[in-house]
Amino acid sequence: MPDITLNSTTLQKLRASIVSGETSPRTMAEHALERANSNASRNVYISLQPEWTLREVETLSQRFGNAAEPLLYGLPVSLKDCFDLAGFVTTCGSKFHAQKDGIAREDSGVAARLRAQGAVIVGKTHMHPLAYGITGENPEYGDCVQPRDATLLTGGSSSGAAASVQEGSAVVAIGTDTGGSIRVPAALCGLAGYRASIELGHRCGLWRGGTHLAPSFDTLGWLFRDLKDGPLLAEALFGLSVPMITETRVRIGCIGEEFLHDCEPGARRGLHQWSDRLTESGAEVARFEAEFWNEAMSIYAPIQANEAAAIHGPKTGGDFSHFEASIAERLRWGAALTADEIEGWRVKRAAFCERMDALLREYDFLIAPCAPVCRLKAGADHRETRRLILRYTTPVSLGAYPAVTLPAEGGAGVQLVAMRGADARLLAFAAAIGS
Repeated sequence: MPDITLNSTTLQKLRASIVSGETSPRTMAEHALERANSNASRNVYISLQPEWTLREVETLSQRFGNAAEPLLYGLPVSLKDCFDLAGFVTTCGSKFHAQKDGIAREDSGVAARLRAQGAVIVGKTHMHPLAYGITGENPEYGDCVQPRDATLLTGGSSSGAAASVQEGSAVVAIGTDTGGSIRVPAALCGLAGYRASIELGHRCGLWRGGTHLAPSFDTLGWLFRDLKDGPLLAEALFGLSVPMITETRVRIGCIGEEFLHDCEPGARRGLHQWSDRLTESGAEVARFEAEFWNEAMSIYAPIQANEAAAIHGPKTGGDFSHFEASIAERLRWGAALTADEIEGWRVKRAAFCERMDALLREYDFLIAPCAPVCRLKAGADHRETRRLILRYTTPVSLGAYPAVTLPAEGGAGVQLVAMRGADARLLAFAAAIGS
């Protein structure tokens, strides 16, 4: 492929190379497949069928003929393995589900949308079991380590999604974010990420044929390399029109130092670097203290566990021992919660979201670290990692707000957060400051 590699250039340039004829979708697909599963654990993809992918390439000209190339035409894209793709097993990161659910007969809403936009799906990516974790560890399919550094986990649950972009087997990757599953792996792997407002996935029917974890919080989105590509990706997946802007004089709230008491120096440095960069772009950046953010995890966890148990309980007959021990324990706890208890947590959630909404009326955007750590060592004891990271992500998850991961060196990515439904403005601003 002339002077182009999938992990060293922007989506816009790759698309231009196809439209101009400088390269072909087949060349790009072959390049992607050569890179697939190049991490030390050889598990970026749970399902990979090169022959199927190359056949997809051959159908592009038949499907689109002389029509203008759609937004993702010929571009290699990876799909998180909680969405059906006809002819593939959907595992949700669990061999129980792989055996129970069998081969999908039709595409999920997400897969159908990707193919309608001309994307070439490379395969279905590794994920934390049931999408119920933040590290990318998986006792059945192996822990997902970063292609660039075998000593580091990718983070999860969109672990293979992040790894596929990092290794260059995909230009962009579909992920989901319930409690941080796009934001965290994007940050740890030095990538950009976008989790959409929750309504977008439902409005477009994209969750058809997808397996939820907790519908109150589940959002869809992308992992990618360059912030300038965010608007195109939002249009391709959600039909969202994002205008180009040059005006970056906005008011941004930056999480206060008191909240950052458990934040590693590297993660603080990433926040400070982005705060300075935003100020230089013309934004007014002011500190806000958010002691109430400390309540988020205690509200989020029981609602998530209860909804996850309701989804996976019927398939297992209430026997959660099919899953990894810590996940099974959370599912049992969620199943045992009473309707009155859950209603109490939902009331607290509503009150929390009112306070978040007030912040987002005071500020155009909020920024905070995606995680208090910059790296997750492979093979280390991560029993406390989920609690530490979700303290930073669940304040955004509770209200299903949209967020963009602003990448930083060394895994110190920052989440830029907007009001629900303000995705276009968020992505336009992120693209402008990423230029």
